[in-house]
Amino acid sequence: MSNAQNVDRPLSAGLSTRTVVGLEIHVQLRTKSKLFCGCEVRTDAPPNACVCEVCLGHPGSLPMLNREAVNLSIRAGLALNCEIATITKWDRKSYFYPDLPKSYQISQYDQPVAQHGFFEVEVAGETKRVRIRRAHLEEDAGKNVHDTPGCTLVDLNRAGTPLLEIVTEPDIESPEQAYAFCTELQRLMVHLDISEASMQKGQMRFEPNVNVVITRDGVEYKTPIAEVKNINSFRFVRDAIAFETTRQIEAWQADNAYVLGEKPNENRGWNSDRGVSEFQRSKEGAEDYRYFPDPDLLPIEIPADTIAKLRDDLPELPVAMRKRFLNDYGLSASDAETIVSCRETAALYEKVVSDGAAADVAGKQFVNVWASLANARDATIGKLGVSTDRLAELVQMTTDGTINKSAVTKVAEAMLDGTESPRALAETLGLMQIRDTAATETWVNQALLENEEAVAEAISDSKKAKAAMGFLRGRVMKLAGGKADPKIVGEVLESRLKARRDLRD
Repeated sequence: MSNAQNVDRPLSAGLSTRTVVGLEIHVQLRTKSKLFCGCEVRTDAPPNACVCEVCLGHPGSLPMLNREAVNLSIRAGLALNCEIATITKWDRKSYFYPDLPKSYQISQYDQPVAQHGFFEVEVAGETKRVRIRRAHLEEDAGKNVHDTPGCTLVDLNRAGTPLLEIVTEPDIESPEQAYAFCTELQRLMVHLDISEASMQKGQMRFEPNVNVVITRDGVEYKTPIAEVKNINSFRFVRDAIAFETTRQIEAWQADNAYVLGEKPNENRGWNSDRGVSEFQRSKEGAEDYRYFPDPDLLPIEIPADTIAKLRDDLPELPVAMRKRFLNDYGLSASDAETIVSCRETAALYEKVVSDGAAADVAGKQFVNVWASLANARDATIGKLGVSTDRLAELVQMTTDGTINKSAVTKVAEAMLDGTESPRALAETLGLMQIRDTAATETWVNQALLENEEAVAEAISDSKKAKAAMGFLRGRVMKLAGGKADPKIVGEVLESRLKARRDLRD
């Protein structure tokens, strides 16, 4: 475990601080229907269109459990190295808000579906292990809408949507560690098809619990815990923790009685426009929610063979896959991260490489060309419909110099409109690279004649020589219409300049 981020920040003689963070993360599960009724889960529906008697809390309506939500929760728990419960049950958590029509939430209290796990992330080149206290299944509330002046409206489409709440131990020691944890957790949820995890759609929300351990003259003081509610941005999580650390230190310096147990814990909201947290209310404890077993739902027994099957079905996880792509394919860390971010894309990349394509060239084309084309169409690379043999052929054409790098995007775009081979498309578009040395010599000679000043700088030992050489390469490629082989251009150009340099000497 890395302690690289757990550093004291000296404030004055004999005084140092340490940030302590635990996270609560709400993940909307990828199910077609809600947790306890058959209503659709949709983010594009008109307000209050996806509701029924159950999720509206009408008297006499009874919940019926969505089994897929339970399986997705188990899947997440296994990926987080958790112990999976053999028996789990449902509890009512009472609180009163306009967006909670039943005035209670069906959740899990003392028997969650998963607990006692851990999740490891890379921070500044070192591995940080964060323990997972629990992962429990619950229903979401609705949504208060503040768009109408003078009133607040309530949209209950989200009420009853299945959520997995993941709670960490307070093992996070800096805003940077929290940022890394949240980004890696989102990748995991998407990679396993547990959640779309779109923060813009509210499908993943973070609530950091922050306090500070202050040491003065060998004596420790702990500030009250502030829970910053419903953050939907990695950057805002990082900013909120940094702000809370400073705010709590300053509050303790102003009042030495600002310590855990003497002042209440707080719920705060994050104002991203001002970059500050704002007080909402004192933080509730378990006793405030008056948990009790839900009388309408029986406990669930999870058979060992169900857990074993779900464990066996887990694919290779993103962290392990990235490491393998780095080691086996020689990709850069950023390229490996981009490709692995979509499991379908990673599988397609590996198939292209297995078809004989150069791993490094294929990686660059996936990241710089295909990912851009896919993003423009709001799709994944796999959904573009380009077969692996055509992808591999394009890589091979670049590797052997049939086309140059600048032509790859044009050929790739043309590949989206049919099934013609990349070679046929390159020929039709006039993009086949000319590897004729005699023709290249003609273009080089012309470029040298037309740019004597650049030639003089290129054969000199001045600081301008490198830039002049690049300029001349560009002139040759322009004369060739972009079809000359850059390698041959470089060789001929260097030969001509060397001859002139020798004559000068």
